[in-house]
Amino acid sequence: MTPPERRTRPLPRGRRFDLRATAMFFALLATALIAAGFAVRALAGAVQRRPAWGVVLLCVAVAAVLAHGRRRRRLSAARVARRAGEALEQATATALDALDTPEPAPPSAPAPAGRYGGETPRAAGTAGVPDYDALSPEEFEEAIAALCVRDGCTDVRVVGGAGDLGADVVALSPEGRRLVIQCKRYGDDHKVGSQDLQRFGGTCFTVHGADVALVVTTGDFTAPAEEYAEQCGITCVDRGGLLAWSTGAAPGPWAAGADGADA
Repeated sequence: MTPPERRTRPLPRGRRFDLRATAMFFALLATALIAAGFAVRALAGAVQRRPAWGVVLLCVAVAAVLAHGRRRRRLSAARVARRAGEALEQATATALDALDTPEPAPPSAPAPAGRYGGETPRAAGTAGVPDYDALSPEEFEEAIAALCVRDGCTDVRVVGGAGDLGADVVALSPEGRRLVIQCKRYGDDHKVGSQDLQRFGGTCFTVHGADVALVVTTGDFTAPAEEYAEQCGITCVDRGGLLAWSTGAAPGPWAAGADGADA
């Protein structure tokens, strides 16, 4: 009597193991990892120079992970390699663009509105009054010219310097009179003397053709200087008059000097 034959159960059918496809998958994966390493290195340099790029790349990575998690169907090895290559190419191009983009230049300082359009230095705690004691003689001349422009004078020019023959600022008053101004930036202990007035008086009318001659100082005048100025029709503006003019408490000094010049 022969024993009955044992029937073996058939193996469940499934996907056959493909050595060639598996080897290709791992080769593509290794290539993607190497390329990703170079991309990460380039991106690290870009993020170090511009930290904002790190936040942008992090947001892109999170969005990619969330989008990948929503996909229900599995992707083949070839599709994974293709999409990884596209993402790597985009990341590399972004990193190169970030490295090649020049740094923005700092904003340039705005140009002045005119020769006397800029703000004049002001004394601490005194609104509207320039700190004349802190100015150089040249800056003091510019400040006086700025006051003339502020009060409606035209054709205002600073002409002080070597060979100016006593004229530091020339202008036309709002009434059309020619102003010739000599500027004396002196300290409190230095007064303008009669010799200064005599030198200016010898040129302001005959050489410069002044209708109104002004001597403006940060100090004061000696008595002989004031006497000579009164005889010649020169208007003296001392420190008090200058401060009143600067704050607008007094009109332009050419209004007071018009009568003297006519006389």
